[in-house]
Amino acid sequence: MTLWQPEHISKSTIIQDIKLGLFYIAFCEDIAAGVVKFQTEDLVFWPDINQSESSFLHRLAVRRSFSGGSVSTQIFQWAIDRTRELGRHFVRLDCVADRPRLRLVYENFGFKHHSDRQVGAYFVARYEYAICDRVN
Repeated sequence: MTLWQPEHISKSTIIQDIKLGLFYIAFCEDIAAGVVKFQTEDLVFWPDINQSESSFLHRLAVRRSFSGGSVSTQIFQWAIDRTRELGRHFVRLDCVADRPRLRLVYENFGFKHHSDRQVGAYFVARYEYAICDRVN
């Protein structure tokens, strides 16, 4: 199954996101072990929420030789810490809804299912992680 449509991962799109400083790389002993796109706004997948309360993760990928380890956990923890530094209350992400193994990774970390939504060609499951020191 293809995770992303070609137009969403074109060279020009990725270069633009890199120039905007949206991609972060996780290194393990000087080897790029994982990557994530970290955004402070996502009007495509999350248009129905207050954008200023959240950070958004996309395109999380772990090098196959590091899969099953702690790379995704470390990336999630970094995103939580960064979100807290920004004074935001949620880390939000999504995935194609029919990916049970990927959804389990999110759920095992502590992300809670928020809702499902049709976004273009994708039917996605949306997840959120509430920052514990949130003030109501």
